[in-house]
Amino acid sequence: MKLLTFVDETTGKYKLGVLTEKGVLDISGDFETLQEVMANKDKAEALIEFYLEADYIELKSVDELILGPVVPNPEKIICVGVNYKRHAEEMKLDIPEMPVIFSKFNNTLTAHNSTVTIPKDTYMIDYEGELAIIIGREGRNIPREDAMDYVFGYTNANDVSERSSQFATSQWLAGKTYDGFCPVGPYIATLGEIGEPHKLRIKTYVNGELRQDSNTNDMVFKSRGLVSHISKYMTLKPGDIILTGTPEGVASGYKTADKPWIKDGDTVTVEIETLGRLTNHFKKE
Repeated sequence: MKLLTFVDETTGKYKLGVLTEKGVLDISGDFETLQEVMANKDKAEALIEFYLEADYIELKSVDELILGPVVPNPEKIICVGVNYKRHAEEMKLDIPEMPVIFSKFNNTLTAHNSTVTIPKDTYMIDYEGELAIIIGREGRNIPREDAMDYVFGYTNANDVSERSSQFATSQWLAGKTYDGFCPVGPYIATLGEIGEPHKLRIKTYVNGELRQDSNTNDMVFKSRGLVSHISKYMTLKPGDIILTGTPEGVASGYKTADKPWIKDGDTVTVEIETLGRLTNHFKKE
C-alpha cells in the first residue's frame, strides 16, 4: 500500500487515501486514522482490492489534491544524527559508536508541495534529505531480530535545519524545530512496496540542482538497529516517525566560504527510490 492524507474540500480536515496506479482511493469512510489501518492491515488491503475491482468507485487525481503530512499527529518525531559514513567524513566528525538521537516536535510537520517559512533573522537554512521509518506497532525493549515487525513503512523526509541556532549551544533542538521544518511525504510505502530499505538511492535537489546523491546502504545504523535501540529509552507507538539521518552533500558541508544555504524562493526536492518525490517551497517570513 501507498498511504497518504489529503485535505477534504468541504471540511478542511485530513482524510486517508491510497495511491494507486489509477489515482487516489478515498478510504476515510472505512478508516478514520492511519493507526486504524495499521491495526487492521489485512482488512485494509482486502478492502482496497475490492474497491479497485468495482467499476463504480471514483478515484481522485493526486495532482488535484492538497496533501497533508503522511502522519498528521504522531506521538513522537525521533531523529538520528551523523548516521551516514560519508556525511560524517564531510563534516569531519567521528563515526558514532551508538545512535545519536534527538527530536523534533509536531509543529515542524508539513506536507509535500507546502511552503516552508524561513524565519526572520535566520540565514543558515540547510536541507537534509532523509529516509523516515513509520512505526506500526507499540513496543518497548524490542529485540533487534524482531524490530522490522514493528515497522509499518517508509516515507521521504527533509530534516530542515537552521545551523546558527542548532549549534548555538550543545543541544540541537532550537535549530531543528522551527515551524514547518519537517516535511514528510508524499506517501507512506509499506514494507512490501519497497523491498530492502537499505538499498535505496536517495537524492536531494535545490532548484533542480543535485546536492545530495547517496544510498541508504551507507547508513551507520540501519532500521533494525535503530528501532531496537530507541525502544530501550521510550515506548514506540503506531505512527511514530524516525528520521534516519542524512547523507553527504548538505550545504554546511561545502568547503566554500559562501555556502549554498536555502534562500527565499528556493524549491527543495527529496527523492528516494520507490518513495516518490517530496517537494517544498521556501519563503522568507
